[in-house]
Amino acid sequence: MQSFDLAIFLQFFLGLVAAVNPVGIMPVFVSLTGHMTVEEKHKTATTANTAVAIILVVSLFGGQMLLDMFSISLDSFRVAGGLLLLSIAFSMMSGKLGEDKQNKQEKSEYVSREQVGVVPLAMPLMAGPGAISSTIVYGSRYPDLTDTFGIAVTIVLFCFCTWLLFRSAPLIVRFLGQTGINVITRIMGLILGALGIEFIANGLRSLFPGLA
Repeated sequence: MQSFDLAIFLQFFLGLVAAVNPVGIMPVFVSLTGHMTVEEKHKTATTANTAVAIILVVSLFGGQMLLDMFSISLDSFRVAGGLLLLSIAFSMMSGKLGEDKQNKQEKSEYVSREQVGVVPLAMPLMAGPGAISSTIVYGSRYPDLTDTFGIAVTIVLFCFCTWLLFRSAPLIVRFLGQTGINVITRIMGLILGALGIEFIANGLRSLFPGLA
């Protein structure tokens, strides 16, 4: 892509919002940091979002190299990533908060760790397979240097917005309540499902031109 198209970055930003679902993760953040002081909560929020930015930017620049290493085409990865996003979306639409991104073993591991900002908040709850696969797909689909830089800036902007959200998490959770959180999670799941279908459709269209 040779032109600077803001629609690409807006679509990617909204895709991250749906994949990460920061509003749905806020109750997890509040519960994990409930014993901390205000300063420690802010530090944890900063650590988590900095780690997410690093993980996604590394995925952006190294994703295509990883695909080439395993001789995987972008279109095949789009289909696989789309199926993964659909799986996460179905879990979100059923009202599950983070259960699709974190297994029981991972839950038991972080109990003994002081730094919850990286595990489990940044990885796997926020920078989970859905967000990583979306980043790799967009990075491979728009390899132009200008677009890659714009996507990286979008990642940083998203993490900054999530950081602001986490700093206000206790107030927002009390205001929305569990019902409000569940409603937003289901809406994000619907958006993420539509994005997954888009990935699958584009991948199949390229893999099987006769279907178009």
